[in-house]
Amino acid sequence: MNAAPEIVTLGAHVLDTIVHPVDAIPEGQGSLLVDEIVLSAAGPAGGTALVLSKLGARVTTSGAVGDDVAGRVLTGLLRDAGVDVAHLVTGDLPTSASVLPIRSDGSRPALHVVGANALAADTVPWQALAAAEHVHVGAPELLGPENVVEILEYAHRHGATTSLDFLIGGDPAFYGLIEPLLPHADYVLPNAEQALGWTGQTDLPAAARALHAAGARIVAVTDGGRDIVVVEDGAVERVPIVPAEPVDTSGGGDAFSAGFVFARLRGEDAIAAARFGSAVAAQVVSGVGTAHGRYDAASIDALLGTVAP
Repeated sequence: MNAAPEIVTLGAHVLDTIVHPVDAIPEGQGSLLVDEIVLSAAGPAGGTALVLSKLGARVTTSGAVGDDVAGRVLTGLLRDAGVDVAHLVTGDLPTSASVLPIRSDGSRPALHVVGANALAADTVPWQALAAAEHVHVGAPELLGPENVVEILEYAHRHGATTSLDFLIGGDPAFYGLIEPLLPHADYVLPNAEQALGWTGQTDLPAAARALHAAGARIVAVTDGGRDIVVVEDGAVERVPIVPAEPVDTSGGGDAFSAGFVFARLRGEDAIAAARFGSAVAAQVVSGVGTAHGRYDAASIDALLGTVAP
């Protein structure tokens, strides 16, 4: 891997407004004093891009934001983090955004506007894809299966590896959107609820194997505070997570994806990549927002050196 790998992220970009702690919503016109209100770039493309940049990658991100204050704030947050935002296009819909009231235990509901997350084929940054070492598509379900297959095949023809992460839940009806993409993806990175729901399995290793059998080269399924399940070449491995004291888990999945991809690009096997991704996620969830934490690849390696495998 080069010292700073070239990565393109495409798909969903979300502006999160995170309020912490909120254990109950005041009734009527009541008010509540909280410790933090944080604005953060998020989403399986935007949040992953941010974390990859912090790890030391050169990141170009592509997607749609609205012509509004939220879009300008989101673009600015990514730019300030070192992400190339030249391929974020402005759409007619409002910027995708969420309000996340984080409970004291780290759990949270979400109030969400889907907004301008669709990316038309004529706005895909093909030249950037051709130069990338890796292409990560976040929320491919919003882009259309045919468009995503074209993007993944193009990336492979130009020598890049590819990964997929998702926003939609585990409703079995959604599997028809996901299954055609799997043979074109090197790394498929769902959470447990998604993997179990789409495949109809009740056992997480069986669900991961089903996604692998459908064509995904490597499947790594996160399961909150439990082991990560990794499937490669038909073999299933459970990878213990790096312990964390979670404050806000909203950015954990995107942080895991970023860490997994980064580690693979520097030549680590899937098990080591899952551990690295877990360590990155542990850093992010220990504070508020996807941008939380001062870390780079070297500090994550140092953290892993203190944790038993």
